[in-house]
Amino acid sequence: MKAIHALALLGILGAVAVPLASARGGYRVQAIAQFKLPADQAGKPSITCQYCHQNPQGGASWNAFGENVRTQFFGEANKNIADALFLALKARKDSDGDGYDDVLEVVAFTQPGNKDSKPSVSKDTLEAELKAWGGVNRYKAKK
Repeated sequence: MKAIHALALLGILGAVAVPLASARGGYRVQAIAQFKLPADQAGKPSITCQYCHQNPQGGASWNAFGENVRTQFFGEANKNIADALFLALKARKDSDGDGYDDVLEVVAFTQPGNKDSKPSVSKDTLEAELKAWGGVNRYKAKK
């Protein structure tokens, strides 16, 4: 009988954990799509949860860019993740202090929350590319 209760409890925990994991994974998927990030050579998403978090699997403890996104997400209007991602870029912060605004790091496909991941081209080059694409609004979520 104890085995049946244990299995039932595992089933309940699994039913709760899977949607939570999927929701978090949805944030990463949203960032990949919204920021137009390329896949790696194997066709897998080019970023892990470390784009915003300290840990590759996500969870508490965000990097500097993740804190910027969180501030937008839980701001006055309690926005959705798409709006929070866009507003984080629109703020034109340099979250990791490497000399490049977060939006320019997205243009260059580097990580805005990791000071060791910075563009290999000049800010002027990235600004010109961003301008040619219509500015920060390129990263506004489609409704």
